[in-house]
Amino acid sequence: MLTPREQLLTGHDEFQRLVQEHSQYSQRLESLTQKRYLTDDEKLEEVRLKKLKLRLKDQMLTLEHQFQRQSA
Repeated sequence: MLTPREQLLTGHDEFQRLVQEHSQYSQRLESLTQKRYLTDDEKLEEVRLKKLKLRLKDQMLTLEHQFQRQSA
């Protein structure tokens, strides 16, 4: 049996896009955190990316909850 998240990943274009964007932001954040020192611009980018990731996570959770309600 697939979880609601797995079902959305296989059949919901918007959810797939959100997951892909979240992954891209995570990869960029990872590259920033590997640096010993960040420039001021990189520090701002880090904060911006964290906020974007949180927004995407909220959107994904909203879609998951909607999917679960529709499936019930």
